[in-house]
Formats: sequence, structure tokens, C-alpha cells
Amino acid sequence: MLYDGVCGLCHRLLQFLLVHDRRAIFCFTTLQSATGKATVERWGGNPDDLTSFYVVADFRTPRARVLTKSHAALFVARELGWPWRALCAVRVLPTALRQYGYDVIARNRYRVFGVREHCMVPGADVRKRFID
Repeated sequence: MLYDGVCGLCHRLLQFLLVHDRRAIFCFTTLQSATGKATVERWGGNPDDLTSFYVVADFRTPRARVLTKSHAALFVARELGWPWRALCAVRVLPTALRQYGYDVIARNRYRVFGVREHCMVPGADVRKRFID
């Protein structure tokens, strides 16, 4: 998962995942890191655009694919299992509506959740889940 390392909402999501991803399937890096920028470029995105988070599903396999915005959020919810998987019910909404909702949150996340001065430095207990 690639996330904005200074975004307060992204920081909270990261903390949530470190607790609730009991199978430890997600690895993390910031969009601002060299790996994050290279990954975004590899998949055709703008590495300076911090309005989305990215999930590279199956990133260690030839079947790797990138998911962004609401697609990435729903993938994360599904992989966490119950009760979070229930959030996938919003798939009944048209994709354009889900993406619009995501964009509204993304545009306002710094104002609502704040901006951190520095990216989180992971502790030794979770360091192996971070790339870079």
C-alpha cells in the first residue's frame, strides 16, 4: 500500500491497518519515498499527485495490478475480513459515484485530518512491513 506520509487521515488508516491486518498481508511505503514514486510512475501515475492511495495487489507476482481510490479502499476492506468486508456493499453504487465520494474526501483530508510534519517512523515490531 502506498500512502501520503504526511496526511493525518492516511496516518490513521495506517495505524488502523497495523492493528487490524492480522494476517500481515499489507506492506507499506509512502508516496513520497523513492519506491513510492517509482511505483506510481511504473503504473502510469503522476508521482507528485498525492490525491490517492495505491494498493498494488499481488505485488510479488507476475499478476501484479494497481488499484486506486475507492477500488483500493474496497480491496483493503475485503482483505481485512469481517466486519470490515461489509463495507464492500457500497460496490452496488456506480463507480463514478464512489470515485466522486473518494475525491471529496481526498480534497478535504488535510483540512479535516491535518498534516503531519514528518512521515511515521515504524517501530521495530512492524518495521519488516515497510518498504524503503
